Amino acid sequence: MKHHRRPRARLMSQINVVPYIDVMLVLLVIFMITAPVLKRGVKVKLPQAAARAIPNPHRAVLIVTVDAAGRYFLDGHPVTPKALEQRTRRLLRLRPHTPILIRGDRAVPYEDVVAAMVLLQRAGAPSVGLMTKTYGH
Repeated sequence: MKHHRRPRARLMSQINVVPYIDVMLVLLVIFMITAPVLKRGVKVKLPQAAARAIPNPHRAVLIVTVDAAGRYFLDGHPVTPKALEQRTRRLLRLRPHTPILIRGDRAVPYEDVVAAMVLLQRAGAPSVGLMTKTYGH
């Protein structure tokens, strides 16, 4: 009987790249998911915000404005810091639940807005809101 010789298996000299493509796709998905989480800061353009209007618009609102030079205005009239505190205190005695809002110029330093908040707090304001330019509505 004659033995049939099987031909020898030929070695392939090509690299199979399919597993590498699979690994790269998995890594791509992982990086796409984790990249937004790794951001260290958030770009914001203050003082714009998508915000709702104040509830109960029939109630009088006290608006304190801080302009770019750091000057205070109470309902559109210029006031000194001392006068702002005194007038707010008097108003809150008459109407204790009056909403108080601060409208700060975009260029005003943050500490000037905080200083206005401190004055209003000393005058007895239980809370102070910040006005922003709304967008997206």
